[in-house]
Amino acid sequence: MNTSLRQSMASLHTWAGLLPGWLLYVVFLFGTIAFFQQEISAWMRPELQTGSVSNATLDRIVQRLSETAPDSKNWRVSLPDERGGDPITASWESPTGVSEERNFDPVIGRELIIRATEGGYFLYRFHFDLHYMPSMWARMLISIATLAMLVAILSGVITHKKIFADFFMLRFGKGQRSWLDAHNITAVLALPFHVMITYTGLVTLLFTLMPWPLDTVFPNRSEYYKAAFPAAPKPQVFGASDMLAPSTLVARAGYTPNDIRAITLHNWGKAGGIAAIWPRGNRIGGTHLATYLDAETGNVVQAPPHHGPAFTTQNVMIDLHAGRFSAPVLRWLYFLSGVGGTVMVASGLVLWTVKRRAKLPDPARPYLGFRLVERLNIGVIVG
Repeated sequence: MNTSLRQSMASLHTWAGLLPGWLLYVVFLFGTIAFFQQEISAWMRPELQTGSVSNATLDRIVQRLSETAPDSKNWRVSLPDERGGDPITASWESPTGVSEERNFDPVIGRELIIRATEGGYFLYRFHFDLHYMPSMWARMLISIATLAMLVAILSGVITHKKIFADFFMLRFGKGQRSWLDAHNITAVLALPFHVMITYTGLVTLLFTLMPWPLDTVFPNRSEYYKAAFPAAPKPQVFGASDMLAPSTLVARAGYTPNDIRAITLHNWGKAGGIAAIWPRGNRIGGTHLATYLDAETGNVVQAPPHHGPAFTTQNVMIDLHAGRFSAPVLRWLYFLSGVGGTVMVASGLVLWTVKRRAKLPDPARPYLGFRLVERLNIGVIVG
């Protein structure tokens, strides 16, 4: 391969990795831990039992809603994952416009007060919203950093012609050589994962990075959302009527309570009432959109729309990135590969300073850029 091309790729790899490196380290670290967000939440909320939501529990909670908020037109029951960490949350809006909610134990359905923590969900949100700044700006920064990460990965493969041979070498106590070995091993060991998680991360934030296709096809964003995510049907509502049990409606939609993330009930107890069943989306490529049923008869009023290959491909990419479909063994592989990615980014940042320290005219008085990188490394990686 042309030497000048490899040198150009080396410079590109260095700067594409360094400039967004501290942000990428945070994203990799928090995103990796978030693969076990439910388990972290369960550990932080020991008052919650872990287990499956039964049909009887779901029906009992809806019955409680009919007693607690009979005048509310819309109820929502959010169901936890079988892995635990979250309660069943029943929410509604009072006739005066005040939003209210109650939390219930997912196994026995007993109302309870849970401690005020977001648990592992905070880590999941932080890895793309950054928490301390407006989410739109955070996602824009992360989109740019992720694009730079993809460039750094591809240029790194071109630059290191012996990268696969060096994969089998890890030399300790050799200074720069040891840091380079650590960087190479963690890069090559999970290289397919690094490419996948970076590219699918870009796809997840696709319209943040490239909003122009939507602006070309649709007059405004609301029209896009109407086309992609159809609104609930609005049938005429009459007097009181008997409803099917919520668990029966879930079964009519083809699910069990553990397959869904929420059920929303519109005008419950009245003729024309609608139940919306929202699937959990824990099957790769599966729909995330609701099935709407007549709450009296159980007939499907509106099925999830059939989307084209582009929408389906995007959904598959998002599912691959989130890994919610993964069984325990695959989830651990996701986690360990993410740890490798975190170490890869951290070792690359440290390698930058180790490599240049030996070339400093006066190591005791390094130039401003070197001091800045060194302190950022200490603050972000160690802090």
